[in-house]
Amino acid sequence: MGSLLDSTPAKVTVHPSQFPGAVRRQLVAALRAGNVPPKFLYDSVRQTQKWLELHQAHSPSRINADVTRIYDAAFEDALGQAVALVGLGCGGGQKDTRCLAKLQPSNPELHYVPCDVSQAMTLVAREAAAELLPLGQVHPLVCDLAEADDLGQALDDLLPGEAKRVFTFFGMIPNLEPDVILPKLRALLRDGDQLLFSANLAPGPDYRAGVERVLPQYDNAETCNWLLSFLTGIGVSDTAGELVFGIEPVDESLRISADFKFTQPQAIELEGERVAFDAGQTLRLFFSYRHTAETLAKRLAKHGLQVVFSEIAESGEEGAFRVALSDKWSPCSSRRTSSMASASANQIRNRWGE
Repeated sequence: MGSLLDSTPAKVTVHPSQFPGAVRRQLVAALRAGNVPPKFLYDSVRQTQKWLELHQAHSPSRINADVTRIYDAAFEDALGQAVALVGLGCGGGQKDTRCLAKLQPSNPELHYVPCDVSQAMTLVAREAAAELLPLGQVHPLVCDLAEADDLGQALDDLLPGEAKRVFTFFGMIPNLEPDVILPKLRALLRDGDQLLFSANLAPGPDYRAGVERVLPQYDNAETCNWLLSFLTGIGVSDTAGELVFGIEPVDESLRISADFKFTQPQAIELEGERVAFDAGQTLRLFFSYRHTAETLAKRLAKHGLQVVFSEIAESGEEGAFRVALSDKWSPCSSRRTSSMASASANQIRNRWGE
């Protein structure tokens, strides 16, 4: 038998960035440019299930108790008078629910906005949160963070006026271009708001060696199954090419990438639009930045953000952080940005014990 929750209608807000016409245009344009935006890897019930299986098998937060500890430490640090938790890229909502459990006892009117490009994900997160909050205080929002310039207004429409908010941004920074997403995060924050996020890190003193060490977390059967299920879902034969994983430098950072290299010609028809690939062409399916203390602090400082709390797993592979607006920041002041980055990097290293 199903639960009562299974028969309770869910009110889901869909932002125009995820309307079908906009999504189709974005996908066609991206395929023609040779890359797949991350959101399309989570954008169906089938893709959601594949990702949840992958997350369960390989995510350090699911298989390493010490990683769970660092998130709990960040949640404890965030305790305050917040009346809303906004889960940006909520996924299945497991981490958000742990945070809600810390916040809810002192905030009985706490509201939760699980926000994701995948409606299926927001409903999974809603179900998880229902163990702690009345459903009337859970407001699923389907939205593309990278495309939405009015997300602040959408949140104002869903939440009590002038609500103090805790934003979570777990597992998202690695898969988005920092110079695209960080300005959007900064624009969302109001006085009194808090931002909690996590970053995948390269363990050990040798940056490149650290990234090579974690490569098997990506180059594995579950990840291949997840990525290839997107391709077969849009009409690409899984025998039309092969997945190739690699490590590439971007500015001062390193990221892991996964490309599908076509070994034979392939044409895709998407609602009247035709996209063709020749043998030898590649399609970027996935990338994930692996940061160090220095690269992370520099990226944040560039956009007027600084780390005020950090907790790093003993493995050195993942960190949870609380980030605030920099007190003094100007986009034109490179000297100030560099100084802030060095200070934040030292703060992270002190927590890490290096």
